[in-house]
Amino acid sequence: MPTGPTTTPRHYSTSALPAGTLLTLARRGLVEAGAAATPGERYATAHLAALRVAAAVLACRARPVSGPAAARRSRPTSAWVLLAAVAPELGEWAAFFAAGARKRAAAEAGLPSAVTAREADDLVREAEAFLVMVETSVLGESLGLTGSQLLLASG
Repeated sequence: MPTGPTTTPRHYSTSALPAGTLLTLARRGLVEAGAAATPGERYATAHLAALRVAAAVLACRARPVSGPAAARRSRPTSAWVLLAAVAPELGEWAAFFAAGARKRAAAEAGLPSAVTAREADDLVREAEAFLVMVETSVLGESLGLTGSQLLLASG
């Protein structure tokens, strides 16, 4: 099992934003999700917040690949696949959120039966737990910060 940063294809830009900014955007997204009028909006917004959390981890840990390896990997790669590769300890979270991607797409398309109120509320709670866990452990270790320093920085 690799111990250093995992590489990602050059064509996949993990993020132009620093991890702290992405975490702040994720937290704001969760507030928006909690206030959303419909279960579909709540679900889609919470899922997007979780994607921003994943992007923050990728911004800290993933490194682009160049040369022949990048040429072989010309297809876009899911953020959840990359997350599991660069942070194996988050593999279960990655699988959980990847499994909800189709529901999110259906909710974004406005299908009224895409998600129930309970599914949306559950996803908001899970996305918040994911955010807190990443803030306090995963990124704290990567950046050499304590949980309270990260929470203060994320606003």
